[in-house]
Amino acid sequence: MKNILTAFLLYTFVSFSASAATVDTIFVFSNSMNKEIKTVVIRPENAKNTKLATLYLLHGYSGDYSNWVNKVPFIKTLVDRYNYMVVCPDGGFGSWYWDSPKDKNSRYETFITQELIAAIESKFEVCKTKGGRAISGLSMGGHGALYLAMKHQDIYGAVGSTSGGVDIKSFPNNWEITRLLGSYAANREVWESHTVMNNLHLLTPNSLQIFIDCGYDDFFYGVNTKLHNELLYLNIPHTYLNLPGKHNWEYWSQSIVYQMAFFDMFFRN
Repeated sequence: MKNILTAFLLYTFVSFSASAATVDTIFVFSNSMNKEIKTVVIRPENAKNTKLATLYLLHGYSGDYSNWVNKVPFIKTLVDRYNYMVVCPDGGFGSWYWDSPKDKNSRYETFITQELIAAIESKFEVCKTKGGRAISGLSMGGHGALYLAMKHQDIYGAVGSTSGGVDIKSFPNNWEITRLLGSYAANREVWESHTVMNNLHLLTPNSLQIFIDCGYDDFFYGVNTKLHNELLYLNIPHTYLNLPGKHNWEYWSQSIVYQMAFFDMFFRN
């Protein structure tokens, strides 16, 4: 798989040209949180009269809806190259894309899996089956994508994570997690049920196409390797890729090319 993705990467860079993809920022109302949520929608040039596949692409902790298109502007070229739509919702400063049991104003699982998809599929000409939906993200968003896809295998057909914080138990005092879940010591079962590493039992073999990558010098490298090994032990098919790089946009600017090539292959099949 790595050789195939490398070929896609080389082809993409050689073929880069001026992008004509359309970038819109829309407001999606969340009934569960009673607020408007900004969302970037990137559509390919030849989107007219075509039911597009959709990649929902999540940002990381302290980020926002505009990160991907601003930090990696050639994502527009990738959208044109692969001819599917990319949707980047705002996931709050540090929501982890959960429905928090502690903060009733943080209902991002409901928003992403129900309200956002309903809004996108009512507004745009897109495929409305799991074969035309994928979800991925970076860091907090990588955890969020895997967590949501594992719990909603009827909605998404493929999932990715780049530099994902896939085992929150390893970082109990970081990134506002205690605000959303309570302390680990007092709420162990809640933490267990809200971390990707403890939800692998939900996976049905071949229900999801899975792509995970992480840089060798990333502080999440260890937990991603652990996730890879657990998936191997459970005989869950997946693609795992390591590249040189740290937990930063220099790495994510590279990894998104591999990610989007992977989802292109999924959508084509």
